[in-house]
Amino acid sequence: MMLAILARRRAAESDVVVVGGGPGGYVAAIKAAQLGLKTTCIEKRGTLGGTCLNVGCIPSKALLHSSHMYHEAKSSFAHHGVKFSNLEVDLPAMMAQKDKAVAGLTKGIEGLFKKNKVTYVKGFGKLSSPSEVSVDLIDGGSTVVKGKNIIIATGSDVKSLPGITIDEKKVVSSTGALCLSEIPKKLVVIGAGYIGLEMGSVWNRLGSEVTVVEFAPDIVPSMDGEVRKQFQRMLEKQKFKFMLKTKVVGCDTSGDGVKLTLEPAAGGEQNILEADVVLVSAGRTPFTSGIGLETLGVETDKAGRILVDKRFMTNVKGVYAIGDAIPGPMLAHKAEEDGVACVEFIAGKEGHVDYDTVPGVVYTHPEVASVGKTEEQVTALGIPYRVGKFPLLANSRAKAIDDAEGVVKVIAEKETDKILGVHIMAPNAGEIIHEAVIALQYGASSEDVARTCHAHPTVSEALKEACLQTFDKAIHI
Repeated sequence: MMLAILARRRAAESDVVVVGGGPGGYVAAIKAAQLGLKTTCIEKRGTLGGTCLNVGCIPSKALLHSSHMYHEAKSSFAHHGVKFSNLEVDLPAMMAQKDKAVAGLTKGIEGLFKKNKVTYVKGFGKLSSPSEVSVDLIDGGSTVVKGKNIIIATGSDVKSLPGITIDEKKVVSSTGALCLSEIPKKLVVIGAGYIGLEMGSVWNRLGSEVTVVEFAPDIVPSMDGEVRKQFQRMLEKQKFKFMLKTKVVGCDTSGDGVKLTLEPAAGGEQNILEADVVLVSAGRTPFTSGIGLETLGVETDKAGRILVDKRFMTNVKGVYAIGDAIPGPMLAHKAEEDGVACVEFIAGKEGHVDYDTVPGVVYTHPEVASVGKTEEQVTALGIPYRVGKFPLLANSRAKAIDDAEGVVKVIAEKETDKILGVHIMAPNAGEIIHEAVIALQYGASSEDVARTCHAHPTVSEALKEACLQTFDKAIHI
């Protein structure tokens, strides 16, 4: 009898337990199952996909596309010979389209779990030992999930600011900004990073007066400086207002709207900025508190990120961590790569993530995408280099579709011509950048890309021309 109980207990134990069902977590779970490992995934939200799919990447891109369609209809269609009257925004319909996309994708992941035989547990998981996760189930009650290997994939949360309370009504996070019930006349965005500029773009296109308040002297500080300046000018042409080197020191929501007290970042005279809605977009912070790390003695840094080795293992044997919970760029695609590599190591294979070739994209219009090093980083490293640039104004496809604002910039090592970084501001830059990612991944030179035949007419030809300009001379400028 005792042997039968032990057999059942062993059968119930998973090879891999993933805590968190976001991009890193659910991809890790599927990959583990594909590698023949018995896998369980625990997700507190009750729907898979994490922040990215539920209240981040996917719904924001849905609204960015819908708002861009409206903006194009309002400002550009007539120029292309398409005329109509009575144009209006149906905000509930726009939100419904976004919600439909999210629902379809989350159900799709559940289908992938069933297909790959991943056990899905809905509840809040907390590590109680290196091989056990205690779960408070969404439907009530609790259970303990046992696993030989545990992967922490709990993602990140909105970073708060001192003295500002997010109520998701007047003062919203990116989550609240995705479901406003009406278009605010005045929207203030605190933080000029990727998320703030994207969500600002949505509401700017729909008619909001958008002001971006940023403590730093520049927008998107990780972006190449030259491209950043052109990007900011483009946003200002779209009627964005920027208050850089400015600190928010007070927030009053007692009236109908919001009154922000501002002062120069270096200190000085204060002033008041009024808004109907304020979006707090000052970055994200790892979601690693309250999940049992202290109980197990899992090491974290001052920012709360879990410290791992090259195999994604923490200092506690059998406990791993990936994605936003560990150091590195907080990007969904980076988390996915972490997840795959991590379970490959667990399965006895070799996993690898090259963090120098993780692309970043700002999904405004035009988009801004980059991979590799900026010119400032190359200069700081003391590497002799060459730069090739090609303006979209000289690209035939961009001119033909009347969408020619932007530039492609290529940075290559002077002696070897090896590409060090590529920065693109163009329509669909997020799609074009992957050619550059592959080039960096395989150590290509600018001449390699320049001598690769590109279909004509395409916006992608601008990258070929920029590479031509890097090692020799572009044809079309």
